[in-house]
Amino acid sequence: MSDNTIIEKFYKILELKGYKGKVITAKRIPDLQIAVKTFNDEKLLDPAFYKEYEKYFEFEPKTDFGEVKSLFMIAMPQPQYKIVFTWKNKEVPLIVPPTYLHGGALIKESKAFLSDLLNPSGYSVEFARLPQKTLAVRVGLAEYGRNNITYIQGMGSFHRLFTFYSDFPYEQDNWQELRMMDLCKECSACVRSCPTGAIPKDEFLLRAERCLTFHNEHSVDVPFPDWIDPSWHNCLVGCLHCQKVCPANEKVINWIEPGPSFSEEETRLLLKGMSVENLPEETKNKVEEHGLGYYLSVYPRNLGVILNRKQ
Repeated sequence: MSDNTIIEKFYKILELKGYKGKVITAKRIPDLQIAVKTFNDEKLLDPAFYKEYEKYFEFEPKTDFGEVKSLFMIAMPQPQYKIVFTWKNKEVPLIVPPTYLHGGALIKESKAFLSDLLNPSGYSVEFARLPQKTLAVRVGLAEYGRNNITYIQGMGSFHRLFTFYSDFPYEQDNWQELRMMDLCKECSACVRSCPTGAIPKDEFLLRAERCLTFHNEHSVDVPFPDWIDPSWHNCLVGCLHCQKVCPANEKVINWIEPGPSFSEEETRLLLKGMSVENLPEETKNKVEEHGLGYYLSVYPRNLGVILNRKQ
């Protein structure tokens, strides 16, 4: 199969699946590294936030197959999930935003179809950990909202981004300046909706140290800052305040798929922070089936705050 045919087939597969994506020249990897380093050097990123995501910011494109010549980026539409907990004999439904569940399964799916496409011609792929949002905007796959979340035509912010390194040769350059959606220029709905003041009115870069999502992705041994009001919590993990009011999400905001329901006994076990291995078989199956295991250490902290508020 010729290289041009491979590219054509890649985009055709994405179209059939309802996905979007980009093939990107590896020559732009240094530009991505420099941009992130500049943000840090100029103190535009909160030190705690930078440290938390350091492995993504200070990425090195090292692979088992050798020289990286291209990147394959894939954007998949993703819904919100509703998970129901039983507490004090009442059902407490909580939403998980689109970017949290089934990550491992989606990466596996993406790598499988890329391998099927590239391996027969002698090319390889490996999953890449790097600043996905910045890369997606730089290559024109996405645009930034004022809230620094990426938006994709037809998907809004309800999508997952995955990138893979490859030794597939690709020279075409589609690099562009970072840009905010035109829609944002006359809109401040997200600014008004954010309870923590994380979204500035007069500059483009999010105040990550004020973002509720950043603070509720930590495990139970990290206390919430005193300035966070318990009433601000609105999801099991992450936050949807700014996305719910964004006009760009008008067509997807009600896309909610059912997740698992947990009994009161199961809810108490999750509040104790038990590992997946120590959960009863039925509960363990629910957690694993819906991809809840990755943030299991976070739930006692966030869930506890929300359930205490419900008492």
